[in-house]
Amino acid sequence: MATIKIKQIKSIIGRTPNQVKNMKALGLKKIGHVVEKEDTPQIRGIIKKVDFMVEVIE
Repeated sequence: MATIKIKQIKSIIGRTPNQVKNMKALGLKKIGHVVEKEDTPQIRGIIKKVDFMVEVIE
């Protein structure tokens, strides 16, 4: 299956608890951190919830 790279571009400070949990679920910890995940509907759903804080690198 294809993979996607996800980069955090904004801080989680001051965000709602659900947004913070979604960022942790993606494995992102700090600004500029990049993780590689499988491109599944579940991951795409999490990304959609926090799309203003992350950048997707196909």
